[in-house]
Amino acid sequence: MEAGAQVLHLHAYDEAGSETFATAPCAAALHAVRTACPGIPISFSTSADIESHPHRLESIARWTELPDLVTANQGEEGIGELCDLLSARGVGIEAGLLHLDDARRFVKSGLPNRCVRVLIEPLDADPSDAVAHGAAMEQVLVNAGVALEQVHHGDGVATWHVMGRAVERGHGIRAGLEDTTRLPDGEPAPDNATLVRLGARMLAGKSPA
Repeated sequence: MEAGAQVLHLHAYDEAGSETFATAPCAAALHAVRTACPGIPISFSTSADIESHPHRLESIARWTELPDLVTANQGEEGIGELCDLLSARGVGIEAGLLHLDDARRFVKSGLPNRCVRVLIEPLDADPSDAVAHGAAMEQVLVNAGVALEQVHHGDGVATWHVMGRAVERGHGIRAGLEDTTRLPDGEPAPDNATLVRLGARMLAGKSPA
């Protein structure tokens, strides 16, 4: 937060060090972060890489402590049911678009009216490909008249290029170790706060270098 973060995105882990949707570890993570950083919005992952449908839905339905937001990757099985469950419980939905087909499905799904923002997340390793992919996903939203707030990021060093384009277009960005462990020059990032600080510089109109 001191580095400039406005929302925190979390993955909960169990005592064995594995990512989980289990009730107790998720509640403990929320409690710890809210105690340390009162008032900061918290977004939880709902990635199918952690637990797939329908077990994911069953686990998340048992949550006793709720995050402010969840990221919901639109290309995953059962994502509509999961969004229905969480939005009914008052949790904001961040629709994750990782591929162009995700964007196409999303605009036809009826979910845009129930989401708070869209995360455009091209996973291409090549910076030029990632920027073009992100632009194509954004165009699908524009063509469909989806006016939700957008947050852009990528994967690896390409994320800096994706975020650069997003800032130029007035969109939000996400910076952190989940997306890249590298600085814009390719050197290893010393910590998460450094990545966030550089992202904040970009939003302020300064070079992240």
